[in-house]
Amino acid sequence: MSREDPDRERPAGPPAGPLEAYSQALVRVVERVEPAVVSIQGRYGRAPAPRGLTGPGWEAAAAGSGIVITPDGYILTNDHVVDAATFLEVLLTDGNRYEAAVIGRDPDTDLAVLRVLASDLPAAPLGDSDRLRVGQLVIAIGNPLSLQATVTTGVVSALGRTLRSTTGRLIEGIIQTDAALNPGSSGGALVDAQGRVVGVNTAIISGAQGICFAIPINTANWVIPQLLREGRIVRGFLGISGQTVGLPPRLRRQFRLKGPMGVGIAGVAPGSPAARAGLKEGDILVEMGGQPVTSVDTIHKILTRDLIGRAVEVAFLRQGELRRTRVMPAESPSLE
Repeated sequence: MSREDPDRERPAGPPAGPLEAYSQALVRVVERVEPAVVSIQGRYGRAPAPRGLTGPGWEAAAAGSGIVITPDGYILTNDHVVDAATFLEVLLTDGNRYEAAVIGRDPDTDLAVLRVLASDLPAAPLGDSDRLRVGQLVIAIGNPLSLQATVTTGVVSALGRTLRSTTGRLIEGIIQTDAALNPGSSGGALVDAQGRVVGVNTAIISGAQGICFAIPINTANWVIPQLLREGRIVRGFLGISGQTVGLPPRLRRQFRLKGPMGVGIAGVAPGSPAARAGLKEGDILVEMGGQPVTSVDTIHKILTRDLIGRAVEVAFLRQGELRRTRVMPAESPSLE
């Protein structure tokens, strides 16, 4: 039997099937976005640490991921990744390390922006999270358990979820996915099949499998410019603590209240807008600015920047009577 001529052109193999096409699509997306996903290491201590942020009196404060959003070194991540750190270091996939400065933080949405002094960095394109659909393919890229540049895939499991931030506010529009996340994935990228960042990976449910969450990139698109400009998000502030309470049906009928719930005031800060307006512990807020107040989260939604310094009418129940007053929200206190 004669041996095959090595110069002879071999017949073409069978065309690539759908699995191979799917695989190649994932590879292209990862190659495009992975260089823009960084590892973030935080430390806290008494004085600046040597290079590598280690030394006597220093302890690890955070470990997470981040997304390079501009070639000149701006990085998007979760606030909880950086909030305890005195010094931050960013590691790129090419091995370069940079000390990072916090440009701005917003604990209410669990987002933060960092800056490293570098140029020509690979930046990830940002997409439109409002266009996501349940069942859509997504890819998570991050550094779980310090395993840098880890890629997992899944689908959008649900949209419009809510998560409670560390400040007590609700983060709305949360993306639920089954793309596996682990500690250290926080701040990493959730990417669509076109290689656009559609979410910032942020949380898992301990003990659950395939239930992970990401902050929608459209929330980040609203937060980022304000953090770059002012270092924080300015919101209205009343100076009360409270909890959602049910309204007695009799009072609802008597005063024609629109909602079944109100916000019972548990405390009023001295000198606050609420105190100046005459609100007291035990009052139940039922309306603000013409809108029913049915939960603490309703108040958070109403207290936008636009209301700062403007008199707003509030309705409240006190000892079975419906009363009204006007309150002038102040600027929310700074993180500093």
